[in-house]
Amino acid sequence: MSRSRNFSNWAYWRLHHERVAATEEPPPADIDAWRARTRTRLDARLGSHPAPVPLDLETTEEVDRGDYARTRIVFDVEETMSVPAYLLVPHARRDTAPGPAVLAVHGHGPGKARVCGIERGGEGDDYAHALASLGYVVLAPDLRGFGERSEWMPAGNYHCDWDLVCATMAGVVPLERNLWDLARSLDVLCAHPLVDPARVAVAGLSYGGTCALFLAALDPRVRVAVVSGYLSSWRAAHAVPWNMCGSQVLPDQLGEIEHVDIAALIAPRPLLVESGTQDGIFPVGPARQTVDRLRAVYARLGAPDDAVVHDVFEGDHRWHGVEVPAFLARWL
Repeated sequence: MSRSRNFSNWAYWRLHHERVAATEEPPPADIDAWRARTRTRLDARLGSHPAPVPLDLETTEEVDRGDYARTRIVFDVEETMSVPAYLLVPHARRDTAPGPAVLAVHGHGPGKARVCGIERGGEGDDYAHALASLGYVVLAPDLRGFGERSEWMPAGNYHCDWDLVCATMAGVVPLERNLWDLARSLDVLCAHPLVDPARVAVAGLSYGGTCALFLAALDPRVRVAVVSGYLSSWRAAHAVPWNMCGSQVLPDQLGEIEHVDIAALIAPRPLLVESGTQDGIFPVGPARQTVDRLRAVYARLGAPDDAVVHDVFEGDHRWHGVEVPAFLARWL
């Protein structure tokens, strides 16, 4: 009798991932050693940074949006790469002392135009606009391949995966380059005369949530993080056939770094996590488990109970925003 054979590449990778994926365990006894090990692994997988260049910031236009002014700015991040962004400055902040600010990171889609409410999206997608309306100075840049930084792709092709192919041939990790751009965005935001560099948050949905989590883990200038529609586990996300894209992955990540490892690098700084009960991309069950493990880390570091908030709402993969105003007001 002939033995069963596998022809499916999907099944092949699922079997491989299941063999190497890390198991869910409580935080180790030595949290400092755990976080140092995670940072070493993360740095090795992200790879080297580009050579820094002067920002050479340029302002191109300003639009009055009622509660705030929206200015388009451009700044350099590499010798051969620049970033367009919208800077949202509330009118009420114009003559005040430096105060809080938020770096708003978009997810997949049309980029900064959607989070700033210029292009209509789903409910809550205009969270940069909402934050500026609450009185925060907000910077919303385009990530590589999105918004003004997008380019034409043939039907059936996906920029993030094309970018991964190009980057892999060059020995570069796409996520690292976007994190580099966001760190330079923090340079811009922290240097603004109306911004207190000690009161800066990062917030994002989906791939914006990915970037918010990693940026907060890597850059201590981020004092508060809002991660929507992402924090769960790679082990769970990889079980969704169409889920992960070239912009979100690291070389050799499975079994070596999990979402909770990255999030533990943020502790004890405040973290708000949003999870939809019907999120088919980053499942809510593993998200609850990850946040529970994370709360144990925060408790052992002496953080207040409300330094980690998990907003689990009835809905799918989207920005919720209900807990955000009070959370930012509490911590910024």
